[in-house]
Amino acid sequence: MKKIFLLGTMLLLFCSSFAQTNLYENPEFDEIAKNHKSIAIIKFKTQVKLRPKQMKDMTPEKLEKLEQAESEGLQAGMYSWFLKRKKRGKMTSIEVQDPKRTNALLAKQGITYENLQDQLPEDLAKILGVDAIINGDYETNKPMSEGASVALGLVLGFWGSTNSATINMSVYNGADAVLLWNYNKKVRGSFGSTPEDLVNVLMRKASRRLAYTKKK
Repeated sequence: MKKIFLLGTMLLLFCSSFAQTNLYENPEFDEIAKNHKSIAIIKFKTQVKLRPKQMKDMTPEKLEKLEQAESEGLQAGMYSWFLKRKKRGKMTSIEVQDPKRTNALLAKQGITYENLQDQLPEDLAKILGVDAIINGDYETNKPMSEGASVALGLVLGFWGSTNSATINMSVYNGADAVLLWNYNKKVRGSFGSTPEDLVNVLMRKASRRLAYTKKK
């Protein structure tokens, strides 16, 4: 019996190492969110980590193009995730800005993927005309966006079967740049083949703690 218990404990620890989560929630987030009418999702700073064998035919330019495509894919996947919850009636009082509009408005101000991380949250919110912004960092060893595959002519199976992804996502109040919410999650294993699949896995439990989507 003791052996079974120890085996179960080891298995639990082994499994938990494949999904690590840290979450911070501002105590006033729920109250502040009541006054929010719109939010925007900014492109996440993305890093694609490749094995030496994969890097043989990968130039710095191609890698940069790949990471930007992944960032856009994640942005679109996150937007789709919010829209689905809005359709289910979980976000009746808030609008999520279309990423195409977000990116176009930023581009007009000379803000690109390369210098996006240098911008202040309150400045971005003002440019976009929203009450809060969502941004962060994303790291993966297996690109999933259609844009990455098309842009680089990647073939199925090129990246192998082991998926690994880490997301560090923050929500900032647009008026004063106060950090309202931060979510850091690392997953390994199988989590689908599209950015939407990935976002569903990454955000599965987070939705219960996010002021915009959790049950009232």
